[in-house]
Amino acid sequence: MKSKRVLITGAAGFLGSHLCDRFIKEGFRVVAMDNLITGSLNNIEHLFKLEAFEFYHHDVSKFVHVPGEIDYILHFASPASPIDYLKIPIQTLKVGSLGTHNLLGLAKAKKARMLIASTSEVYGDPTVHPQTEDYWGNVNPVGPRGVYDEAKRFQEAMTMAYHTFHGLETRIVRIFNTYGPRMRLNDGRVLPTFIGQALRGEDLTAYGDGSQTRSFCYVDDLVEGIYRLLFSDYAYPVNIGNPDEITIAEFAEEIIKLTGAQQKIIFEPLPQDDPKQRRPDISKAIELLDWTPKVNRAEGLKLTYEYFKSLPNKDLKPKDFVSYNK
Repeated sequence: MKSKRVLITGAAGFLGSHLCDRFIKEGFRVVAMDNLITGSLNNIEHLFKLEAFEFYHHDVSKFVHVPGEIDYILHFASPASPIDYLKIPIQTLKVGSLGTHNLLGLAKAKKARMLIASTSEVYGDPTVHPQTEDYWGNVNPVGPRGVYDEAKRFQEAMTMAYHTFHGLETRIVRIFNTYGPRMRLNDGRVLPTFIGQALRGEDLTAYGDGSQTRSFCYVDDLVEGIYRLLFSDYAYPVNIGNPDEITIAEFAEEIIKLTGAQQKIIFEPLPQDDPKQRRPDISKAIELLDWTPKVNRAEGLKLTYEYFKSLPNKDLKPKDFVSYNK
């Protein structure tokens, strides 16, 4: 029997590339799609030699056509770091709106099940802690982060409309802070920022007073949760993340200890609308998917640090960017 065929958008990105690996491992035929604005072919070049893998260089904000049968679509195309979506705000809005619409149309035409990558950013700067899926969020639609937050909120609404009106099989994952190999060292997120600064012998830059909290999930755990959600019967949003919460200041200390850096932590003003607390309530994932994260932060950070240390020296050079506690 022919193996199932899955389309993964944003396939050359951090999360998309790990999903490609997982679906290839599970025996699927993978159609990868990416416009390479923030993704890199280096993340998936090991797959190009495989008969079960094909790649389309395409922007999903434009009409999407893939010949042949498609059984599943995973929509992970989007800038995911503040430095990216503040630099390309219009494209960020378009991939969450037009891109999602195009792919939902493709899923309808192909009779495929579609899973979208939403985010904990739909909760904004939350007033409920930890965040449950029935919390509607506290988002500033006209703030600098609104281009990403509202694109994802619209994406969820559009997906649910296709589910209720057209009967399309859809799944929604709300992803919390995730880390691991293939993150871009200079993408502005807090973990690669801290590790990059430590590797370069720079002081670690935190924002605000360092009391903000985040909950970091290792990428393998996230991929497992997404895989289980895709094949579940649940159409509404599900949080996937690690509820092990830590302050940014404590996290900086962990990075200093891990890397053996001698630097100190310096504090800069907090960016506008930066969430003060972030921790997922994963009760739904436990109940519906029998999923909990398995990789503790110490183990995951060690694996991620080894990856960053293996990068060429040119990739460790600092670039002009703004870091965020994301």
